[in-house]
Amino acid sequence: MKRYVKRVLARDAGHVLRRSDLAVGLAMLQASQAAKKPKPRLSPVEFAARLAVEKALQRRRYCNAFALWRTCRDKNCRRKGACRGDPNACLQRGVTSVPRDVQLRVRRDILEATPSNIGAPERRARQSMPFDLCKGGAD
Repeated sequence: MKRYVKRVLARDAGHVLRRSDLAVGLAMLQASQAAKKPKPRLSPVEFAARLAVEKALQRRRYCNAFALWRTCRDKNCRRKGACRGDPNACLQRGVTSVPRDVQLRVRRDILEATPSNIGAPERRARQSMPFDLCKGGAD
């Protein structure tokens, strides 16, 4: 890149360049160089680990959104007003009592709140329906 800049400056030495033009040109050059670099890929083990963590968080989000803590067997959940126990057990027990349209609405709300630059494992977990996150559902 330094050679290219020297070549540009040598070629345009007869012309008077404004600092802003040079700064814009250098920024464009750096952006094009950065765009050529491939993104590092996740290893399958790291992908699976991040997916498992995000699925656990997603189960808890669904339990809290469906207010399954109100009928939870764990007193701590009812006392805190949120899922504090095993979200997988609560979700397996309560997902059949939640209407399908409510499940779709909550999923849509979660996806709308998801940042656009989130990683692939997290995106994949957040796109799952509640039944898919249960151990009895497709994993």
